Amino acid sequence: MVGSSETGKEPWRGRYYRLEEVQKHNNSQSTWIIIHNRIYDVTKFLDEHPGGEEVLREQAGGDATENFEDVGHSTDARTLSESFIVGELHPVEAASVSVCSTLLPIPASFLLISCVFYLAFGVKITVLSSLFHSKMPNPICLGSSLDKYY
Repeated sequence: MVGSSETGKEPWRGRYYRLEEVQKHNNSQSTWIIIHNRIYDVTKFLDEHPGGEEVLREQAGGDATENFEDVGHSTDARTLSESFIVGELHPVEAASVSVCSTLLPIPASFLLISCVFYLAFGVKITVLSSLFHSKMPNPICLGSSLDKYY
């Protein structure tokens, strides 16, 4: 824990944890998850979780925000979850976690197309060149005018 200052109804306020410390709590004896930059100790809730213990254990030691929101938890579930908060992700690390969670993944189809072009033409297509240069060749699709060459 990096800092601590207990205040009022929310004794966890001001308790900051580094991501490295949260990642150590990834087992059934100590299960911590991050939701919206708050750290939750869900160890005692594992057996009671309606979705099963495995759902929480898969997220243990990491950011569960996206999965938590995707499920669409009820107001009661959100209220109950507040009792498990033990602290907050350190502000410096909270910024990096939120930036990483907003990045879009590279589609698998793009990677496959890159490999096909590399193998077929000996041309290496990089992510940046295909995203930022409009003169790159389009992928060959069945029924395209380029089919006659193959």
